[in-house]
Amino acid sequence: MPTTRLTAETRQQALEQMEREELDVLVVGGGVTGAGIALDAATRGLNVGIIEAQDWSSGTSSRSSKLVHGGLRYLYNLDVKLVAEALHERGLLLSTIAPHLVRPQAFLWPLKTPVLERGYSAVGIGLYDALAFLGSRGHKTLPFQKHLSKRATLKAFPDVNAESVVGSIRFFDSRVDDSRLVITLVRTAARYGALAASRTEVTDLTRDARGRVTGAIATDLETGTEHSIRARETILATGVWTEETQRLSGGSGGLRVLASKGVHIVVPRDRIAGTTGLFLRTEKSVLFIIPWPDYWIIGTTDTAWHEDLQHPTATRADIDYILDHANAALTSNLTRDDIIGVYAGLRPLLQPGTLDESKSTKVSREHTVTRPAEGLTSIAGGKLTTYRVMAQDAVDFVLGEKAHSLPSVTERTPLVGADGYTATRARTQHIAAHYGWDAHRVTHLLHRYGSAIDELTALVDDDPSLGLPLAAAPRYLRAEVVYAVTHEGALHLEDILLHRIRLHFEQSDHGVSALDEIGTLVADLLGLDTAALDQEKENYRQAMAAQDAAEQVDTDEQASAVRNDAPDLLPLEPLAH
Repeated sequence: MPTTRLTAETRQQALEQMEREELDVLVVGGGVTGAGIALDAATRGLNVGIIEAQDWSSGTSSRSSKLVHGGLRYLYNLDVKLVAEALHERGLLLSTIAPHLVRPQAFLWPLKTPVLERGYSAVGIGLYDALAFLGSRGHKTLPFQKHLSKRATLKAFPDVNAESVVGSIRFFDSRVDDSRLVITLVRTAARYGALAASRTEVTDLTRDARGRVTGAIATDLETGTEHSIRARETILATGVWTEETQRLSGGSGGLRVLASKGVHIVVPRDRIAGTTGLFLRTEKSVLFIIPWPDYWIIGTTDTAWHEDLQHPTATRADIDYILDHANAALTSNLTRDDIIGVYAGLRPLLQPGTLDESKSTKVSREHTVTRPAEGLTSIAGGKLTTYRVMAQDAVDFVLGEKAHSLPSVTERTPLVGADGYTATRARTQHIAAHYGWDAHRVTHLLHRYGSAIDELTALVDDDPSLGLPLAAAPRYLRAEVVYAVTHEGALHLEDILLHRIRLHFEQSDHGVSALDEIGTLVADLLGLDTAALDQEKENYRQAMAAQDAAEQVDTDEQASAVRNDAPDLLPLEPLAH
């Protein structure tokens, strides 16, 4: 019977079943796009498998700006249709699909001139609000814009540089923990029968005598076991790895993708005085200063990346760029000493056309679906906010005319934790009193797990010590560490620290001080003896030390070399060509 739990056991069962039964669809890639495709296909009644070479969300989808937004800047390029689509998706996520994960976030757009800039900015943001209202079928999911005087602007954000603003416009978008969204998508897909296996790398694609792709050869990186997976259709959702995985088909078609690096820095919440986010236009793009309960995320950069794809790394120049632009708008005078975390991700930027223009293709403004070979579909581009549209387009493309009789239902399919969320939230005070937590703690848990908080509290009921906070990371309960393994598919310590409780960028020591406690909590669950546990701890320490060292050098080439000095816990296999 399908379950929402992701564990080592469900993973092994999924691999065995994928090898035993022919799938309707095999999805390669466990980021937000691949997870969305798996859910879309499973909820249409298709027999689906999804595999990911690393941990769920380990690539681009764990290193974004963590925003669900319409893309306000696109309006200045008159991309109204694109913005309307994204705002429609934002409304669905806020109201139906994931209201526990996607949270409203106010931003200020600082104004430097009193009349002209306020006028055209008001028109732009007014259109933004109107498109959101229409996209939500007349339901206001977020407040409309509000104009603030200089005095009101400084009251809302005291650290704004008073000499550079004459006022501001407040508008709303949303923020999300990107990794949690992906993991929740995979769990929801599993609820509807999808077979899910992380740490499983496709090393080749299988073909029949006519050259049609019939599935994949995949290596279980946990055991080294090779699996032959048969599928009527295979969909590649591999982001910046797209061209590399396409080549496995032996065909000449597919998408052209370039990697662009985006860097973010994290500073403590009390280091900047402000109650909203800031939206700043730069000479190259935009800079977001985004408040979270305990810290600020500031970014991003946008530069071509030509180094190792697995470990994109920030350089000293990247960090200085962000600091310089943030300090130009703030009086906080941020320095490198204020930074508690840095992360870098790669955006898969689609290039015009496809490798073989004769292949069938569906193109939107930001993403493209194409057929590199018979039986094989590639999708790339897009952004976190529009993952559901990308997934629907990919599955429609694969189904062809059958899509009319098997339409997508994900617009009205709540993710795990969203069903019953409102009723569960009404029990906040009861939950707090029963477990001895304050309301802030329960709210934190509800925004991470939604109605699935009952699964977490069940662990505490069985072992009350799990209801205590981690000694070195009191933002999180001990139960959350265990839950990462028993319900969310974490297979290693780094999976927990990077993608479940995200201490790698939320604490200046990357969570190293919490390693011993975390290891003690999950060693038996992960089947780690003392030697294996020590190896995982040391691997994480080395990886974080290498990341810190890479951030002290000036070029991408140098940074990549420094970061790659640290060994990977489970190295990826060289792909067949």
